[in-house]
Amino acid sequence: MPITIRPIEADELVDWYAAVGFGFFVWPSDPEGAAERRGKYIELPRTIGAFDGDAIAGTFRTFGTTLTLPGKGEVPVSAVTAVTVRPTHRRHGILSKMIANDVSMGVERGDVASVLIASEWPIYGRFGYGPATWHARWTLRTRAARFQLEPIGSVEIVRPSVARELLPEIYRRYRAGQPGEIARLDYWWDVDLGLMEMPGRPRWQGQIAIHRDASGTPDGYVRYKGEEHWEDGIPDNTLIVEELHGVDLAAELDLWRYLAQTDLVATLKAETRRPREPMQWYLSDARAARVTGLSEFLWVRPYDVPRLLGGRTYERSGDIVFEIADDLGGKPGPAGGRFHLEAGPDGATCRPTKAAAELTITARALGAASLGGTRLLDISRAGGTNEHRVGALVEADALFRTADDPWCTSWF
Repeated sequence: MPITIRPIEADELVDWYAAVGFGFFVWPSDPEGAAERRGKYIELPRTIGAFDGDAIAGTFRTFGTTLTLPGKGEVPVSAVTAVTVRPTHRRHGILSKMIANDVSMGVERGDVASVLIASEWPIYGRFGYGPATWHARWTLRTRAARFQLEPIGSVEIVRPSVARELLPEIYRRYRAGQPGEIARLDYWWDVDLGLMEMPGRPRWQGQIAIHRDASGTPDGYVRYKGEEHWEDGIPDNTLIVEELHGVDLAAELDLWRYLAQTDLVATLKAETRRPREPMQWYLSDARAARVTGLSEFLWVRPYDVPRLLGGRTYERSGDIVFEIADDLGGKPGPAGGRFHLEAGPDGATCRPTKAAAELTITARALGAASLGGTRLLDISRAGGTNEHRVGALVEADALFRTADDPWCTSWF
């Protein structure tokens, strides 16, 4: 029978979550519990099933959010999650059909782009997604960590119920100035703070600390937990930083200092951090902090090129005409066309044009480079980019780059 792609009905939620569990079998699955607990938070029109008769052979879900661009502009995007295809139905073009369906719906909604966190690198590039932000795993040896900066403000340990009132606003202020970050769904805070248990996941348990500035206003927070290591009776415990954000650098550094001075701890381990951490440069011994892992994180698939490129600022001035090649399953994708970008520190304009192209790049390359975190030169190395004017690629690469890396910490 032909595969049918359509939104699910409310009475199909249990079967849909069961199908998600077939794909992500490495995690505990409770379809009935997920339908009861999570079903109230999802939008059924954006919860897609690939049906082989009555059986769900593939799943695909999105939710609306906003993406912060360089220069603090925000644009509406569609966040993709829960993408699966049953092992029995691979190589039937199901993923291609679900993505084509989603792109069509996203363009109709007026989304500027689509974003996702890729389970596997090779899958999404062929659909126009490019790796736009990167994250690192850091290790800090606390007994060698001495900060060369006096404390500013104060740190207070709070209970989850108190944190629930404070963290969303702190995060909103931080996110407004952090390119690459997305707006979070409200119920995520209940899950992240252990106030709600989602089926298939253990309830979060840990500590939460709030930073306040000199006036007493909350301007930073950290969520963390620990692992015990008592070799020969020596407290070499590990503190695991799950999330640490400050509205400004002073708040962030104070929270790092607080963690590094915690009793009984020899090592701090932090994941989903920046590839370049400012914290390292405020240590008297920078070797105390090391990157121990690096990976891409948020992938971007452009839909509306004028709004994506015209919505951000640029740290240098430039004027270039792009040809964007966007192929989606043998058909023209929404980002395709020729565009004239005039950009600078005060803003940018990007509009369709009939002028001769100076540079041709793929939608994947544009998505990767759009936030400044992946170099256009790098994403173009394996092909797909053509220079029609000598030096255009180098100029475009410099134009897109930012001094500070874009960064996303929101798993979805």
